[in-house]
Amino acid sequence: MSLTRIAGNDRLSGAVIADRFVFLSGQVPAGDGNIVEQTKEVLAKIDALLAEAGAHRDDIASATIYLKDIAADFAAMNRVWSAWLSPGKAPCRTTVQAELARPAVLVEITVTAVKPQ
Repeated sequence: MSLTRIAGNDRLSGAVIADRFVFLSGQVPAGDGNIVEQTKEVLAKIDALLAEAGAHRDDIASATIYLKDIAADFAAMNRVWSAWLSPGKAPCRTTVQAELARPAVLVEITVTAVKPQ
């Protein structure tokens, strides 16, 4: 099996394609902002990487969402997430609180998708 790497650098790839599987690294916002703005930015980055890999948000099988402050931000993030998903296409999902890479980052999301045949 060969691997195709997308949007990479010396430390990581934004996505790796293995057969029909598309693995995205954790996506974080580039800028500051509240949880709604950051979640929208991260989901747009996910859309772009999936498109480049030949997949779509409806192809996501699993997602992990990391929140800096789950008590403060879970409800607002969840509203953005739910609006982004197509009806009936919700993936398996885990949401946890975590210390994130930069102080201004409130959310990081990683997904695994399966490309359509």
